[in-house]
Amino acid sequence: MALILIVDDSPTEVHAMKTTLEKHGYEIASAHDGMEAYEIARKIHPDMIFMDVVMPGMNGFQATRKLSSDPTTKSIPIVMVTSKDQESDRVWGMRQGAIDYLVKPVSAQRLLDKAKATLAE
Repeated sequence: MALILIVDDSPTEVHAMKTTLEKHGYEIASAHDGMEAYEIARKIHPDMIFMDVVMPGMNGFQATRKLSSDPTTKSIPIVMVTSKDQESDRVWGMRQGAIDYLVKPVSAQRLLDKAKATLAE
C-alpha cells in the first residue's frame, strides 16, 4: 500500500490523520517540522505528503518549495493541510509546488478522498 508522509507540529493532528489513513491500509510516516519532512522524504521517498504550513523552524511553504525543487523529491505530490484559509495562502502554497490545498478542519472522508485521488494520478 502507499506510503504517506504527514507533516504537522501538532501530535493531535498527526494522530487523527494517521489513524484515519491507517484504517484504510495506508502506511504512514510523520515529521514535526519542514526540515525533518525534507530529510525523511529524501530517505523514504513517500508516495505523497500532507503538509501543514504553520510549524516551527522551516514552515510548510518553505519545505514544499525545497522538496519541489530537489530532483530527488520533486515528483512527490504535496497537499497542504492547514488552518491558513486566505486565498493568498492557497495561491502561495500552489506556487511553492503543492498540488492541492485543504483548510483545517478536514473531515476523515475528505482526507481519504484526497489521498485516493492523489495516489491514483
